[in-house]
Amino acid sequence: MITVFGESKPGIVAGITSVLAENNVDITDIAQTLLGKNFAMIIIVDLSLCSKNFTELKEVLIKKGEELGVAVFSQHKELFKSMHRI
Repeated sequence: MITVFGESKPGIVAGITSVLAENNVDITDIAQTLLGKNFAMIIIVDLSLCSKNFTELKEVLIKKGEELGVAVFSQHKELFKSMHRI
């Protein structure tokens, strides 16, 4: 699961999804929203064919986020599910 937050501007979706495509990451679900000038996006991905390990991909996404002026967070789906289980 990848989450992206920051001030809305052109190119955020393209920038993040291009990193995923370059690393053979399959997007299985994506949602984005604008709250005023704030942008938020959640992407569910399949890393089974990814050319990098999780840590390497996470670092590349953080760097791309810095270039775009947004924060990018990545976590395994199992961790997210266990943290939000009632």
